Amino acid sequence: MDEKNLENKNDLFGFASFDKYESEHIAAPQYSYWKSVWRTFVKNKFTVAVAILMLVLVLFALIQPSISGYDPLIAPNVNNSEMRFIKPCAEHIFGTDNLGNEVFDVVWAGARNSIIISFVCTFITMFIGVVVGAIWGFSKSMDKWMLEIYNIVSNVPFLLLAMILSYVLGAGMGTLIFVMCVTEWVFVAFFIRTQVMIIRDREYNLASKCLGTSTWTMIKNNILPYLISVIMTYVSRMIPSLISYEVFLSYMGLGLGVTKASLGRMISIYTSYMNGYPHLFWIPVTVLAVLSISLYIVGQRLADAADPRTHM
Repeated sequence: MDEKNLENKNDLFGFASFDKYESEHIAAPQYSYWKSVWRTFVKNKFTVAVAILMLVLVLFALIQPSISGYDPLIAPNVNNSEMRFIKPCAEHIFGTDNLGNEVFDVVWAGARNSIIISFVCTFITMFIGVVVGAIWGFSKSMDKWMLEIYNIVSNVPFLLLAMILSYVLGAGMGTLIFVMCVTEWVFVAFFIRTQVMIIRDREYNLASKCLGTSTWTMIKNNILPYLISVIMTYVSRMIPSLISYEVFLSYMGLGLGVTKASLGRMISIYTSYMNGYPHLFWIPVTVLAVLSISLYIVGQRLADAADPRTHM
């Protein structure tokens, strides 16, 4: 019996192995920032539905004008009174306008130009503003003259500057993009400068500075990743506002000119027909509102999802 019990004990106990690298193993699950951002974003089903609607509208606005072949300089039915002012129906989804053009084609051609201009302006403005603002927040010598530039720009009326530049440079998409970017990047840079100044003197940044880390490395590795959600919040407000700027400038006659379709010029022209044919006015306004609101909602939700504090 003693030998049998000894054999059973040997089966139950054994020498434990030792691995010196096992202590370095982290038992916590692997964390991926962007996967966590995606999971947080898709939790809200309403936001997902709005995002799908936004993608459908944007893609349709970018593709449909190429298929329709609409040209704002050609009025196909200007001499045919029967094809003008047709109300929305199965054959003419959005009806026709005072020239006999399909309002459906005109709206999406204008929406495409508004989307392209707003996205290009946002990219240029944010790129310049974030880079300049990040350096501005660290550089005391740069802070003096950049504040003077900001004070001057912030006191110049945007509409007055847009009118002067439009008359000098002439109407066109390039001019409009330049007009919308020439001062907007200064406000982005000032906003980023303020955010950088809030976190630049935290302990880990002071430690990096004491270890001899360069300013640009600190900005790239210690500052900008922390500001991702802040930057996305700013972008979510900028894109709809730039669409509104484009529409307003075109409405005032300072936009793309007659060679390009524009929601602003449509609204300006169709306002005079609002009493008899209200659909001409409300259709482009509705498309503009749905685009702007959906872009804002999706951008805000992405900004919230990009905040690491929401990943807990």
